[in-house]
Amino acid sequence: MEKLLAALLAGIVTLCLQAPPAEAQQPMISTEAWQAYKTKFLDPGGRIIDDGNGNISHSEGQGYGLLLSVLAGSPADFELIWTFTRTELVLRNDGLAAWKWSPGAKPHVTDVNNATDGDILIAYALGLAGQQWGRRDYTAAGAAIASAILAKTVVEEGGRTLLLPGAMGFSAGDRRDGPVINPSYWVFEAFPVLDQLAPSPAWGKLRSDGIAFVDELRFGPKQLPADWISLKPDPRPASGFPAEYGYNALRIPLYLVRGAVTDRQLLSRFRQSTSGASGAITIVDLSSGATRSNLTDPGYRIVNHILACVVDKTALPADVKQFTPTLYYPSTLHLLGLSFVAEKHPECL
Repeated sequence: MEKLLAALLAGIVTLCLQAPPAEAQQPMISTEAWQAYKTKFLDPGGRIIDDGNGNISHSEGQGYGLLLSVLAGSPADFELIWTFTRTELVLRNDGLAAWKWSPGAKPHVTDVNNATDGDILIAYALGLAGQQWGRRDYTAAGAAIASAILAKTVVEEGGRTLLLPGAMGFSAGDRRDGPVINPSYWVFEAFPVLDQLAPSPAWGKLRSDGIAFVDELRFGPKQLPADWISLKPDPRPASGFPAEYGYNALRIPLYLVRGAVTDRQLLSRFRQSTSGASGAITIVDLSSGATRSNLTDPGYRIVNHILACVVDKTALPADVKQFTPTLYYPSTLHLLGLSFVAEKHPECL
């Protein structure tokens, strides 16, 4: 608690010295695409609806919604999403967000554990919004969450700085095979902003150690990371979870390129190992290398098309360049991908 209070005080001092808001930036998501997304997934109360998961809401979705609204240049939508997040999820006494909110349950929060990627996305978006729109309240809220992430989920293990997926249930003290990590929870682009909100050498170490660790996680014939990984005694797919490159891991290469990682060998390995028929992206059984599913939604397929853009300057196919919402998760990845290409690689559009 003393460390958290000290970090918060440092954040308040930083706020007092904060520069005026930055000049308005060109939105990276078109008005039409954002309108289509929020019409389908944002309810009037400010929650992002995961329609592929029983219409629940969660901290990840709220974080994505906040980030996308910044990229779309929509402060009103950001405020709506943040109000729901702040009042319905940021309820824990450690400053992190409860991860799961169900519309059919009373109380609506059905799991009070946090999901660290959700917390990272929320704090990151608050930091961006605070700077972009001159909102010191957003910056202060982001600083508080960033400090809590450091205090509760960042650990040292085997000489590395690592990220626990949640404050409870994943540490060496919680599991016999712990710590257990999820490499898709490393939102690499967020760490420099979180370092501004709650300064610490740990953010830089998380970035460098995370990139190196992703490169080393090569399981089975396809040499891919698992969604969930045990670090004891050595890195391996964690028990109790499918040993697969699955729906979690498929966003790792998107996070890498959005985080300015340009390692051709690393990016090419992901692309080559997960490319299926007709441009599909594959869910892979790590033990055999067999394909478990071919994902054809443009929101999934865009990941490998972006890798082709970054590595080979290959243009995105026409159907991937057009955004039509399908389900929450691939539609979210689709907008994150399109916004990245629009900002960093417009030659691929």
